[in-house]
Amino acid sequence: MGVMKLERAYHSNKVCVVALLGLVMLCISYQPDEKTCIQFAIKVAYFLLSALSLIVCVLAVAFASYRYSQITQFTCEAIPEICRCKLDTVDPLSRTFMFQNVLDCADITSTFSLYLLIQIVLNLLAAIVGFAVCFVMWKDRYQIFYVGIRFHSLTAPEGQQQKV
Repeated sequence: MGVMKLERAYHSNKVCVVALLGLVMLCISYQPDEKTCIQFAIKVAYFLLSALSLIVCVLAVAFASYRYSQITQFTCEAIPEICRCKLDTVDPLSRTFMFQNVLDCADITSTFSLYLLIQIVLNLLAAIVGFAVCFVMWKDRYQIFYVGIRFHSLTAPEGQQQKV
């Protein structure tokens, strides 16, 4: 459990750093073609941190999904202040999980599995957002890719669009 807490803290801190860096990018006045060094450095850091966040979120989804699939197959029995769960009750060599300081095994089989489902959904959502950020930044940098609303003006040429 200590490793999971450390991983969650590291993961949530990284996602917060990426979000703060994105807010800083919004505050910097936009210079076309990255004419300022600070704008370029922040864009590169934002892209790399978003890509790293995407990878970590996908790994967190995989880990939580694996643990959820294990917990749904548990057969548990309560011993005073211990919950002993087995994956396969027929197999005598099956792996046994001992949860100490647990009064009710339903905390493990229902509450913890609900927590893992919520973690899967939230990490999947964060991975989708990270992918969208990386996709938009990559397309904006290396291909002609316009996002946003196209404004028509009497003074602007017909082919110009607003670029992010």
